[in-house]
Amino acid sequence: MKRYWFVLFASVLVVGLCVFSTGTQAQGPIAQQAGTSPGITTELLRKEGMLRQEFAKKGLIWPAREIYIRSFKYDSQLEVWARNSDNEPFKLFKTYKVCVMAGTIGPKRIEGDYQVPEGVYYISGFNPRSEYHLSLKLNYPNESDKLLSDKVKPGGGIYIHGNCVSVGCIPLQNDQVDEVYLMATAARLSGQSYIPVHVFPIRFDNEQSLTYYTKYTFNDVDLQHFTANIKPIYDYFEQHHEVPLIGVDLKGNYNILN
Repeated sequence: MKRYWFVLFASVLVVGLCVFSTGTQAQGPIAQQAGTSPGITTELLRKEGMLRQEFAKKGLIWPAREIYIRSFKYDSQLEVWARNSDNEPFKLFKTYKVCVMAGTIGPKRIEGDYQVPEGVYYISGFNPRSEYHLSLKLNYPNESDKLLSDKVKPGGGIYIHGNCVSVGCIPLQNDQVDEVYLMATAARLSGQSYIPVHVFPIRFDNEQSLTYYTKYTFNDVDLQHFTANIKPIYDYFEQHHEVPLIGVDLKGNYNILN
């Protein structure tokens, strides 16, 4: 193994991905524990009943035990995967339509560039009374971003949220973010302290997306390098339906440690 891994970042991932938390399972409806306003709580209770049924149809336990989220910018999609324990593969639960794609293909590198970040993140905060209905905060800038983005103003405040508007976040319709927020809350209350969120420029298995990406990045070597660096993370999950353990080296590159 290379000697220059960021030990703290790698340790966080080890805790989050290699050890399935055995925290106390949530008691009672998740919607009533989410801390939302009364009107939203009523709607979340209805949504939770639907999610319970949909989980059961896919052989998944509700409340959700563990989830994984990944999003594809150009394809405007957000997927939620789930599993009942860490000794089984993730199952695709649902794919949601992302309302708006702010910016273009490529990572976020400076405040005000309107870019949706690309790379390896996790949910670092829950806002049940967001001005954007409900919101889940991502830990941008991560350790890679801190090395490769602007050192003074890398930007921040990146969320998965509702209201279908964006200046660099991942926006969904309110009824869709209700579901994602409920699943993330359920997983957290069930003991999953680390909920990974991976953001890719395109679906690499979509020929149309690949064609667009090839044309868009034809003369951009740096962007080609960045995408080549994160694609193995996509490939690993496609092959194993398991989130890989990931580290960051001193150049800001992601590396799979499994």
